Amino acid sequence: MDLLIFLLLGAVAGWIAGNLMKGGGYGLIGNMVIGVVGAFIGKYVFGVLGFSFGGLLGTLLAAVLGAVILIFIVGLIKR
Repeated sequence: MDLLIFLLLGAVAGWIAGNLMKGGGYGLIGNMVIGVVGAFIGKYVFGVLGFSFGGLLGTLLAAVLGAVILIFIVGLIKR
């Protein structure tokens, strides 16, 4: 159940990150996939840095930040 919630939060995070980034990201499905991957990246990076986000909002914040970072990196590579 926790994994399902994490995946749903990642999808929402991708949608939010796509709307925050200039150019809108990579479409709804692309942003959702990037959000899920970004959620894992955000959780890992903030864990390594010693930050712990608790609850759904904390997880969503880490996922959005991870997705924004991932969209930025993918944008740099795509150029």
